[in-house]
Amino acid sequence: MMNGIDFKNLMFYMGEYSKKAGRVAARPMLLTYFVMMDSKTPKSDKLALATAIAYVVLPIDLLSAKRFPIIGWLDEVMSLSVAYSKVQSHVTREMERKADGLLDKWLPEYTNYEMVE
Repeated sequence: MMNGIDFKNLMFYMGEYSKKAGRVAARPMLLTYFVMMDSKTPKSDKLALATAIAYVVLPIDLLSAKRFPIIGWLDEVMSLSVAYSKVQSHVTREMERKADGLLDKWLPEYTNYEMVE
């Protein structure tokens, strides 16, 4: 346990999520985790990622989708696009291998897949 976070427990729940969501949805989650845990990722980028994820997950909204349909979703889209660009700029081949290895372990029935680029 580090800083009040039980990483074994977190990894268990990420595995359970992966089994429900599938490889395509779980891979970005794992890559984000590895970027956040990497000591080479600047603290400012980690903060931007954590803020973007919290904004989407927490019930606080600057522009409510209930009050402003379509426009209310734009703030979440912008938040996720910032998070995505931050993650992409720090992903290494090693992180990709680790993520794919965990997904192969958690989803053995889907190990024969073809990446489409």
